[in-house]
Amino acid sequence: MKTLDFKPKFFSAIKNYNKQTFMADLMAGIIVGIVALPLAIAFGIASGVSPEKGIITAIVAGLMISLFGGSKVQIGGPTGAFIVIVYGIIQQYGMQGLTVATLMAGVFLILLGVLRLGTIIKYIPYPIVVGFTSGIAVTIFTTQIKDLLGLTMDHVPSDFIEKWIAYIQHLGSIDLWSALVGILSVALIGLWPSLTKNSFINSYLSILKKIPGSLVAIIIMTIGVLLLKQYAGVTSVETIGDRFSINSTLPGATVPALSWEVIKGLVGPAVTIAVLGAIESLLSATVADGVIGDHHNSNTELIGQGIANIASPLFGGIPATGAIARTMTNINNGGRTPIAGIIHAVVLLLIFLFLMPLAQYIPMACLAGVLVIVSYGMSGWRSFLAMMRNPKSDVTVLLLTFFLTIIFDLTVAIEFGLICACLLFMRRMAETTEVHAVLNEIDLNEDADMQAGNLEHLTIPEGVEVYEINGPYFFGAGNRFEDIMARYGGRRPRVRIIRMRKVPFIDSTGLHNLENMVLMSQKEGITIVLSGVNSKVEDVLIRNNFQQLVGEKNICNHIDLALARANEIVSNMTV
Repeated sequence: MKTLDFKPKFFSAIKNYNKQTFMADLMAGIIVGIVALPLAIAFGIASGVSPEKGIITAIVAGLMISLFGGSKVQIGGPTGAFIVIVYGIIQQYGMQGLTVATLMAGVFLILLGVLRLGTIIKYIPYPIVVGFTSGIAVTIFTTQIKDLLGLTMDHVPSDFIEKWIAYIQHLGSIDLWSALVGILSVALIGLWPSLTKNSFINSYLSILKKIPGSLVAIIIMTIGVLLLKQYAGVTSVETIGDRFSINSTLPGATVPALSWEVIKGLVGPAVTIAVLGAIESLLSATVADGVIGDHHNSNTELIGQGIANIASPLFGGIPATGAIARTMTNINNGGRTPIAGIIHAVVLLLIFLFLMPLAQYIPMACLAGVLVIVSYGMSGWRSFLAMMRNPKSDVTVLLLTFFLTIIFDLTVAIEFGLICACLLFMRRMAETTEVHAVLNEIDLNEDADMQAGNLEHLTIPEGVEVYEINGPYFFGAGNRFEDIMARYGGRRPRVRIIRMRKVPFIDSTGLHNLENMVLMSQKEGITIVLSGVNSKVEDVLIRNNFQQLVGEKNICNHIDLALARANEIVSNMTV
């Protein structure tokens, strides 16, 4: 019995910890905490919850992921990928439903890790990942248009198409000051990396390169809006404080009321959160491995993510996962152990306790600009366009997942995408198995299942047909076998030899088809002889008493033995 694969990197990292490593982790943790602040607020609001819940998620989940995760440098917290699913759950089930769904997702993630499925999760087809990631990006961008342009709308439809129709109908209500704040925020965040490459900045103000453009935009736009309100009488730009009541008190842990009916109704959303969290966290950890030259433990990472998603909702937070951008920021600034992630959580906690009331002055249009940049980064449009040149089956999965994500929701997209990918995988696997008829004589060159001395070929005697299966004998192979026999079979033979030297395994479907073929052949007076059966396949046949059906003498190790057995059967029939 395999032991639990749970080995948090935190405990191995602190064994040989030193002051030099701590100073590097301290600087990285402070910078990542500053980077995470505007994102946590923006993700929280876009998900349909208050801004402090986004920060609480980054604090609690970020701490748990660093303590119990399987990556040295993973930074956890709320991410853009969850915005769509979280918003949808809140609209349908309320905050209580989101709490239950997140707790369930945490349990599912722990089970995935305990069952050692961490490696398997990484093999989810790439077209699905690109499809729903691009779909989420488009959806996030769509949800931010109202705040970005300051549209006056009593109700924003939840449906993607209806939402755009409503936006077009309300274009006349654009608030020019809000639109200016939003557009300037997008421009400043987008141009900030180029601005910080200026030679003057590199020489004298290199510290600016460490500050994220999103934070710079928030500071500048918040000050600008305050000045406009104070000295120009501009009050039309909506701020966080106009929409939310800011609370900087840490909530106590509360366990929601659970019932079987509620749990049943939230299984789908919970599975979506778990799958999405697993994919994003393992993808982030894999990218980090390539940069720092380390290897994360996938199963431990999933268990750590599960613990984080159980802890976060208990304190009023939302779903969390590993964040690629924040993880890379951690690495680029010297973070090399989970201590950096813990410091990042502490920095956010201090900001939350002492500076959170200042968040009420942040313009909503500026936060919308932050999320527009996030959606652009998530879109992966280059990967999307590159995948359009792939085989039609991959393009089908890509487009199906993409359009289902933006038109319906992420739960539907992932379910249909996975089903479609599984069906295409089954089709491809079935196509890997070749079945062909061997006519007149058998070439013994490079033949693995012969004992014919120096002969170069064996002649197939009259009344005998030989068919060869190359590949796994499972779903689809049986039908293909019947088609080949119908195409190449002449008059009814007395013996059919099936060469299975290149069959690595046989499943229950293949065994069922083989049994049916033997029974049908016996009704027609045809004897089936198997040739070159390897030990694995033979074990399956023996366990299912197949030798009693076909006859022990008719299962041969080599083709020459099979032909000799066929000659014996034909001779007995003619006597």
